[in-house]
Amino acid sequence: MPTSVETRRRAVQAARGEIAFDLLLTDAQIVDMATGETRPADIGIVGELIASVHPPGSRHDAHQTHTLSGAWITPGLIDTHVHLESSHLPPARYAEIVVAQGTTAVFWDPHELANVLGIEGVRYAVESSRNLPLQVMVAAPSSVPSTPGLECSGAEFSGKEMQTMLAWDEVRGVAEVMDMHGILHGSERMQDILEAGLRSGKLIEGHARGLSGQDLQAYLAAGVTSDHELTSGADALEKLRAGLTLEIRGSHPYLLPEIVAALKTLPHLSSQITLCTDDVPPDILLEKGGIVALLNLLIEHGLPAVDALRFATLNAAIRLQRNDLGLIAAGRRADLVVFDSLDQLQAQRVYVAGRQVAQHGVMMESVTGAQTAPPRDTLRLAPLAPGDFTLRIGNIQHGEARLRHICGARFTRWGEAEVLIRNGCVQLPDGFSFIWVQHRHGRHDAKPQIALLEGWGELRGAIATSYSHDSHNLVVLGRCPHDMALAANTLIASGGGMALTQNGSLIAHVAMPIAGMLSDSPPAELAAAFRELRERSADIADWEPPYRVFKAIEGTCLACNAGPHLTDLGLTDGATRQIVDPVIDCRETPTDAQQQDDSPGEPNNGQYHC
Repeated sequence: MPTSVETRRRAVQAARGEIAFDLLLTDAQIVDMATGETRPADIGIVGELIASVHPPGSRHDAHQTHTLSGAWITPGLIDTHVHLESSHLPPARYAEIVVAQGTTAVFWDPHELANVLGIEGVRYAVESSRNLPLQVMVAAPSSVPSTPGLECSGAEFSGKEMQTMLAWDEVRGVAEVMDMHGILHGSERMQDILEAGLRSGKLIEGHARGLSGQDLQAYLAAGVTSDHELTSGADALEKLRAGLTLEIRGSHPYLLPEIVAALKTLPHLSSQITLCTDDVPPDILLEKGGIVALLNLLIEHGLPAVDALRFATLNAAIRLQRNDLGLIAAGRRADLVVFDSLDQLQAQRVYVAGRQVAQHGVMMESVTGAQTAPPRDTLRLAPLAPGDFTLRIGNIQHGEARLRHICGARFTRWGEAEVLIRNGCVQLPDGFSFIWVQHRHGRHDAKPQIALLEGWGELRGAIATSYSHDSHNLVVLGRCPHDMALAANTLIASGGGMALTQNGSLIAHVAMPIAGMLSDSPPAELAAAFRELRERSADIADWEPPYRVFKAIEGTCLACNAGPHLTDLGLTDGATRQIVDPVIDCRETPTDAQQQDDSPGEPNNGQYHC
């Protein structure tokens, strides 16, 4: 809500000394984002506004005074690109964590909710974010689905839906444009989406993973103005030179040293550099933090604290077209964070709209927000049987086949493998596992898709998730059909979430009944359960950072990225935008040579290590 005329008038009067401040902050060291200085000053506040920034001790007239004992004070931190859904928390629960850490504004792309619920998912995001101590600006998802034709999510957005969302006051722009192929090749759908964004005059966020040279220039020419998909220091510099606003993200910390080193080669640090979290799971969010954790990493890697803080405050406010945020100056909103050191940032006090809301990392009052009924019952699937998790090649009962398969995690590539077929089922070769995907939104009746996965090792159990970027279909990885069925059925029964099974037993489970991706649990309980799930996952998989990690489970079906990925429609190629037949060739073999193999009804022949 804009500041009232009355509050603005009182702020003018207070600045002139005609009336007292509502709140006076004294003995502070201001981190000045405009000049790069740190300097002593006092801050007078009226209502939600900063009314005056003046010399220390020059004013004493205030209804309330807080002495900050020489601590550093900065504008509230701003996250320029985040999917709240990755915290698996509803907005009010999310706000009570990040506000206490110093984050007072976020730009939320709810495309995870939108891919499950369509327009109603975005409406839920808007309505559930009202009346929070966190300024939530919403982006209109453009990636529903992220790769049309290669996957089917719970809805499909085009220009019409984009126009509807952009007409809402809370929606500040078009969310990350992930269909890079559609932009570069003149997709009518993507042209309509971008046209709606350009006509609105609002922001258009990018997703320019892997784009360079002519393709990068073409992507910008379409109207995209930012990118968070940075892959190296050189990539960051090319995109900055091209004119994109960089959103350096905390979800890929292994890239930060290289990006910092690249930025430090520049003559000056552009105002077009901002920070974002993108995706942060609940345990990491609670234990290490969101934007504040990213700031501390950047400082640790050699970026001066004032520069890092400017990325997360003034630069972010400029990017988001919020002239009321990002600076400690008269007339700006009094969203402020107090730190006792700039070497290791830890919020001591947080002020929102001129009122202290947190102290020593804890909210002073509970956060409730708007009362909005959360969307449930979104896994529209009947219980599954172990037989649903076997790979069959046509009607071949005994034989051999050569199959295309997925190699690697994060950056995938094609592979080929010879497999045996026994009693109608493909036998997993050593070193392989299965990946299995089932459409869960009720929009089509296609059977489950299953493919060979190499580069993840031999999974000792199964991992299932209904939170799978970006279509959020039900995904299961494993070798044993019985474990895979148990993991999948656990999620179907709980309305979604993540589950681990091993040797016929459920060993960890986090229920996410809201849209199959958010939890009702208090943040501390959810974080503990998620931490246990992550730790127990090491009993099933041998993780190899930075790519083969637990988080990669959630993105393993991201078909918009280059390389092979399995979706609910089949084995896809992100480069050619085609659905690929995995069978290169197959041949039946004489059955009498196989009679000593599996008995009827036991298709695994011990090959799945159940």
